[in-house]
Amino acid sequence: MLQTIESINNVVNNFIWGVPAMICIIGVGLYLSLRTGFVQIRKFPYALKTTLGRIFKKKEASDGSMTPFQAVCTALAGTVGTGNIAGVAGAIAIGGPGAVFWMWVSAILGMCTKFTEVTLAVHFRERNRHGDYVGGPMYYIKNGLGKNWRFLAVLYSAFGVLTVFGTGNATQVNTITTAIDTALINFNVISESSTGRLNLILGIVITLLVGMVLLGGIKRIGSVSEKLVPFMALFYIVLALGVVILNIGRVPAVFHDIVYGAFNPSAVTGGVIGSFFLSMKKGVSRGIFSNEAGIGSAPIAAAAAQTDSPATQGLISMMGTIIDTLIICTMTGLTIVITDSWNVGLDGVDVTTRAFQQGLPFNSSIASFILMVCLVFFAFTTILGWDYYSERCLEYLIGQKPKAIKVYRWIYIACVFIGPYMTVKAVWTIADIFNGLMAIPNLIALLALNGVVVAETKKYLDNAKKKF
Repeated sequence: MLQTIESINNVVNNFIWGVPAMICIIGVGLYLSLRTGFVQIRKFPYALKTTLGRIFKKKEASDGSMTPFQAVCTALAGTVGTGNIAGVAGAIAIGGPGAVFWMWVSAILGMCTKFTEVTLAVHFRERNRHGDYVGGPMYYIKNGLGKNWRFLAVLYSAFGVLTVFGTGNATQVNTITTAIDTALINFNVISESSTGRLNLILGIVITLLVGMVLLGGIKRIGSVSEKLVPFMALFYIVLALGVVILNIGRVPAVFHDIVYGAFNPSAVTGGVIGSFFLSMKKGVSRGIFSNEAGIGSAPIAAAAAQTDSPATQGLISMMGTIIDTLIICTMTGLTIVITDSWNVGLDGVDVTTRAFQQGLPFNSSIASFILMVCLVFFAFTTILGWDYYSERCLEYLIGQKPKAIKVYRWIYIACVFIGPYMTVKAVWTIADIFNGLMAIPNLIALLALNGVVVAETKKYLDNAKKKF
């Protein structure tokens, strides 16, 4: 039965992430970049300055809202997760080092896609009956495209609700338990035969911690995210940078393998794995999974930000793609390729674990433990972010029905127990499917409403000129 389900998942996944998807995602990102005059490059200094400045600025959000920085951190909480560690590893193991290059391509173009999404989300957002800002693809489809296109908003919201079984939950928990199991086995704390009982205990603990945060609502999610996300991201980057510095002599060859392998994978992998399309497919899909540009999830959080300028919030949110893919995913990829951990027959988080074990000047058990700590933080915050996304999608479908949303929240928390008992391949396949399905209605909306973004960008640039 499980094999049949897995086979169906693979067929659906290959269809969704086939040639048309690659053309659409890359093509939309390129088109939006041209329409906005590559705003992601021109206004990068402003986005960097503003985002870093908010880290040290104490500002409280009004009831039912987030500060702009909290919105970015909540979005990052949903993106900086196991995809940055296990997902990148899986992409390189299948597509070769060249997959990293295609992650970069998806990130650069994805920066403009993210800018467009968030700008539209703030422009077309609404206030619900509680006074909370609500927005995202379903709202800019409804308010921007009109009633004849509302079926796209319904489809998007339905796929967003179903992510409870993939991106936001199962993948995160599966990777957490795998990493903890590996670390404790290496320390001889437990045996392989006792992992089942351990995973049950972990499920209970994670459920309680997640529940404590989620029951506090949007402001608690934003507060926890702005504290945890910068810390965990910096901690992981420093560790990965340590691997790179200790193996600095190999860096030029690694970049050669990444760039050359993107177009001629078999030459780098020795023909063992990888092809041009497979390398591109895995790189782009993993890049999209990690930064979610084109999927439309981040705009759901960004719409709750206290800001009067849609384009300003778009530029701030754009930094999420840089941090997530161009920095964190790149560091993961470099550690894996530098240590040759991608071609030894391992899968998922085990690939990255081996890279840290080989690259850091610590005992292998200590390196495994350090990575486990990073994974726990990454995955925990992702679970928080995706609960917020899925609840907003459910609210759009059924209206403001607190009891129904509370029931869904408990279902979401309960699904923590599913992750440890699924295979790594099955979990990631399901995640890719839901990501792909969410992207379809969102990309249609971005193309149709690009004129609004161009107008908001011009308005922002004109106002900026007046200040100087």
